[in-house]
Amino acid sequence: MENDYRNTGILMDLDGVILDTENIYTQFWDEIDHAYPTHVSNFAHVIKGRNLHEILHTYFDSDDVRARVTAMLNAFQRDMRYNYFARAVDVITWFRQRGCRIAVVTSSDDAKMAAVYRQHEDFKAMFDAIITGDMVYNAKPHPECYLLGAKAIGCDIERCYVFEDSINGLKAGRAAGAHVVGLATTVHREDIAPHAHEVYDSLEHYFNCVIKNK
Repeated sequence: MENDYRNTGILMDLDGVILDTENIYTQFWDEIDHAYPTHVSNFAHVIKGRNLHEILHTYFDSDDVRARVTAMLNAFQRDMRYNYFARAVDVITWFRQRGCRIAVVTSSDDAKMAAVYRQHEDFKAMFDAIITGDMVYNAKPHPECYLLGAKAIGCDIERCYVFEDSINGLKAGRAAGAHVVGLATTVHREDIAPHAHEVYDSLEHYFNCVIKNK
């Protein structure tokens, strides 16, 4: 990353990047797929990075089933723990101290984000913008969310760094025209590599490799 950070944008996915929740979500969607079979191989991983509306209307035909899945997800997200990954806050703070503008770009809906805010009262203050799945028409891997994130923080997308863990998210960042940093928290490095400009194991690994000695 260049030394002039003031015109640099940081666009960060939420689950699997900042919050250590993807394995919990995998268990949830595995249970949903068992209760309401989609017949999609590796369903929980196929849908990573997609918003709820797209998941419901792509894989569940019945309005009744969609309503049940939504209710189950809302209850699940209301009670789950949203723990930060190690060094996640340190990485965000480091960028902020250097004048970077930072946005969260997530497929999560506003109801889920309200639960995050309840657990982390300082969350909103860490970012210049928060783009949720309720704010976009086209879900990842479409680039709309990252283009909107860049616009929200006033940065050209070509000067933005996207931090992503899902294949759909990585594709969205690349399609938008950003520099994509892949984090292998939920997907194997070899699967991430074709879709990212650089790959690290986590934000902690990124901190140790890129930030620690600067």
